[in-house]
Amino acid sequence: METSNGSFETDFILLGFSDRPQLQCLISAVVFIFYVVTLVGNTTIILVSYLDAQLHTPMYFFLSNLSFLDLCYTTSIIPQMLVNLWGPKKSITYGGCVLQFFSALVLGATECLLLAVMAYDRYAAVCQPLHYTVIMHPQLCQRMVLTTWMGSLGSALILCSLTLKLPRCGHRKVDNFFCEMPALIKMACVYSKVIEIVVFTLGVIFLLVPLSLILISYGVITRVVIRIRSTSRWQKILNTCGSHLTVVTLFYGTAIYMYMKPQHSTSQNEGKFLALFYTIVTPSLNPLIYTLRNKDVKSAVKRLLGIDNC
Repeated sequence: METSNGSFETDFILLGFSDRPQLQCLISAVVFIFYVVTLVGNTTIILVSYLDAQLHTPMYFFLSNLSFLDLCYTTSIIPQMLVNLWGPKKSITYGGCVLQFFSALVLGATECLLLAVMAYDRYAAVCQPLHYTVIMHPQLCQRMVLTTWMGSLGSALILCSLTLKLPRCGHRKVDNFFCEMPALIKMACVYSKVIEIVVFTLGVIFLLVPLSLILISYGVITRVVIRIRSTSRWQKILNTCGSHLTVVTLFYGTAIYMYMKPQHSTSQNEGKFLALFYTIVTPSLNPLIYTLRNKDVKSAVKRLLGIDNC
């Protein structure tokens, strides 16, 4: 059934930043710029890692997967967001909302696990350098990435089915710029303790446990680095590990704040701007963080562009 404004009753209305119309033009311009940076930066990392034989290592295999995740994540959100910011129509179809919600869950959870896998890779490279190629063989790397995807898919199916079953009592307005779990839960006309427990439990599994493993890995790495007397090797380790730790801090900091707090304790405006940060800003910064501090990637780009000797 179609309503008077041309949208269907099954559609959702993405309120986004409609309560701040004076900011919409500025936000749309900033989002568009960050999206272009995300597309160019992450695509560059994937292509360079694939085309340059010297980067066919576990570290760049995982980094390519991280870039692929960021591309998928932003593309599932930003085009729809820009359409809503630029035009009068703020709706999204029910199917589009479900797809956006499910994609965000799968890709976000996969990134949580992948960052922990990358920390283990750095641990093996620094602490077991002589056995590194044996430990991190290609089959193991592929299995680790597949496991992160399968685990995330299972958790997303659980959360998605529980959230979409909540009664909405005809509510169609999603108070965010995309279909995200906290906003969809707040649309429900009943409070669900079950969902809050499930969200907290999966938050521990996908956020706190991987973060703890990352911190343990870097604790061991720090002890090893302190003993290294070679300044060049010490600097190289700090550059690669420092880049990863920066990405971990940006991603986990906002994700833990958003998902580990009780859903009713975060104000909606605060949630919107936090979501804006980890869906738009962080994916665009990841390739910059890794490439600006990484001589291998910069050298590979120069070789592929034919300016290695310039």
